[in-house]
Amino acid sequence: MTSEGADRIGRRPRPALAVGAGIFLSRLAGFGRDVAIAAFFGTTVAADAYAAALRIPNIIRNLLGEGTLSASFIPVYSGLLGRGATSDARRLAGSVLGLLLFLAAGLSGLGILLAPWLTRLLVPGWPAESVVLTTWLVRILFPMAGFMILAAWCLGVLNSHRRFFLSFAAPVIWNLSQIIGLLVAWNAGWEPLVVALAWSTLIGGVLQFLVQLPSARRLSGKIKLSFDTAWEPVRRVIRNFGPVVVGQGVAQIASLVDVFLASFLVHGAVAALYYSQRLYFLPVSLFGIAVAASSLPELSREADAAAFDALRLRIRRGFRNVAFMVLPSAVAFILFGDWIVALLFQRGDFLAEDTAVIHGTLAAYAVGLLAASSVKLFASGFHAMLDTRTPVRFAVVGLVVQVAIAASLMRSLYAPGLAIGAALGSTCYLLLLWNGLSKRIGDLFTSGDILYMIKVAVGVAAAAAAGLAVVTWLAPGPASAAALLTRLWVTGATLGAFGLVYLGVARLLDTLPAGGLRVWSEEAGS
Repeated sequence: MTSEGADRIGRRPRPALAVGAGIFLSRLAGFGRDVAIAAFFGTTVAADAYAAALRIPNIIRNLLGEGTLSASFIPVYSGLLGRGATSDARRLAGSVLGLLLFLAAGLSGLGILLAPWLTRLLVPGWPAESVVLTTWLVRILFPMAGFMILAAWCLGVLNSHRRFFLSFAAPVIWNLSQIIGLLVAWNAGWEPLVVALAWSTLIGGVLQFLVQLPSARRLSGKIKLSFDTAWEPVRRVIRNFGPVVVGQGVAQIASLVDVFLASFLVHGAVAALYYSQRLYFLPVSLFGIAVAASSLPELSREADAAAFDALRLRIRRGFRNVAFMVLPSAVAFILFGDWIVALLFQRGDFLAEDTAVIHGTLAAYAVGLLAASSVKLFASGFHAMLDTRTPVRFAVVGLVVQVAIAASLMRSLYAPGLAIGAALGSTCYLLLLWNGLSKRIGDLFTSGDILYMIKVAVGVAAAAAAGLAVVTWLAPGPASAAALLTRLWVTGATLGAFGLVYLGVARLLDTLPAGGLRVWSEEAGS
């Protein structure tokens, strides 16, 4: 590999930082939301009902929202912009928005109508009273999916114009709406409180769309809403849309498998999955999605120009950046997850035994954290080449692996068994994507990349040893039995030592991104 190529791999792109900063803020607000929900509901019936009800409209959001539009709309729209065809890009944006408005309205109405059947299909193992409450919440929440689909159009336009921060920071408003709504309803004595939470969740979805709309309209220019499906660029988006929806459908089935199987387990299993996933998805979104989302427009331009050398370099650089941040996150979840869970959630109706269950589930998910954080980047390589079918086939194989393992382990390991199935399913999916993409554009990784991963692993091992030494020295007992200030002190000191040692070894072994931490601080301030 040339020195120029090495520099290109080492350089951290500014778009990834913008995406990461936006996601970090939204996740920070999300943790505030989760702390409030955990304090008020713990792992009670209401928490189970809300977690399940939120999954149903989120299926539609994830099927037709940002992931699908990113893979189907951005490559075509960015390609038009890259060729200077701004009037055609504007026409495409108006046509896609018109179609999405029609789709969002129809699906929202249909979801409200079919809520009882959808709920029973999702949680067949629940008693009737839990199903009734969940159905009520689904009917309140379902219109949110429509607004999230429209917000995804804004994201597609903004990202194609290299405006990344707003679209990924917009969920801050969604999270704050729930926190404020929950506190206001509690103060007013609203019962049941979980219904107030559902209404504030819907309002947050509306606001998340509205806050992005002015910038998206300004960047796209004067657009005319239409339902033109005969124009070739629109047809290309639709052709890409179908396979991506199927692929997202496979991913959604994979997420619903956990809830479906958990409904046959002990009370609180669905809530346990929810809380552990909230922590697990932080590095997935902050690093994996950030790198993939910021890379897709450039990957599309490079694939459009058949610049496969540049395509390989961008994917290699992206995977290095993901691995550098995600591998230590996974180890920290496994070794110190009990302290993290206890600090964030254990108060009010969230009990000590809940901490133990959720730590076990989080540790199981962490086994597949690198894979789950990387699949979007590798799938984006196919999407950039307008191949949306191959990732679907690989996703189906990963789903089969997940279901088989989860079903075999759920009775003995409960919620952690479901998480192990998801982790191994993601790993299988990543390996298939990796192999398939290598066959299309050439070998993705060299001996230098393998050496880099070994160095990262050495840094993680040293950090783990430091963290274990600190927690053993400071901890007076299990995390669930410690007072709040003790949890704060022990968790902060342990993760601080873990992080400092990891960064120190990374600097020593030269695994930091080019420019080191200075790149992060300088770009964050720009």
